[in-house]
Amino acid sequence: MSTPTPSDTRPPLRERKKQRTREALLATGLRLFTERGFAATTLDELCDAVEISKRTFFRTFAGKEDVAGAPLHDLWTLFLRELAAAEPAGDDLAGFLRGVLLTALDGMTDPEWPHRVLLSRRLAERNPSIEAHCLYFCDRTTRAALTVLRERFDLPGDLPVLLALDVLVAVFHRAQEQWAQEQEVDAPGPATREGLRDHVVAAWDAVPAGLGAPLRPAAADRPTA
Repeated sequence: MSTPTPSDTRPPLRERKKQRTREALLATGLRLFTERGFAATTLDELCDAVEISKRTFFRTFAGKEDVAGAPLHDLWTLFLRELAAAEPAGDDLAGFLRGVLLTALDGMTDPEWPHRVLLSRRLAERNPSIEAHCLYFCDRTTRAALTVLRERFDLPGDLPVLLALDVLVAVFHRAQEQWAQEQEVDAPGPATREGLRDHVVAAWDAVPAGLGAPLRPAAADRPTA
């Protein structure tokens, strides 16, 4: 048997073309949405800039909101793939989910990805339709993850698993929020995937303290926010 050459292991030409089209739409879309505004950028303008038809666009994305949310959609799509393959190393459910998310983060190796996540977040903050689309995607991903876990493991019931997944998603979003603020205020340099990962770890570690925090009356002289 002959040894495969590097060209033998590449995806088929059609898949490579689809990936190049997706990359062009993502890069151009995020740039136009940021420069011109999301609502002000029409689908016709985006397709013209990438030199594709609307038919080709809709074979790649469901709409403009799908383009704007794609950087994080890609992360959670990889999370689902990892969830279907990862083997628990004596972890409980929460620890297993944490490990899968960190593995997915480590897999986002495109150097442009952290910057695109920042752009996507800023667009969602300014455009309710993008935020709504992202919330829908999160719910769909959570339920897809539940299906994967049901198929692989003997679970204690849907509700505890859904709550664990909800905590995981909330941890990521709060970590992303802190990381994004850091880019704008404390660290004006380029955003990094490693920095986001560190914030995810810190946010996860803060969950027990938050859930178990005692409630005491505030001091009378304590300044309010």
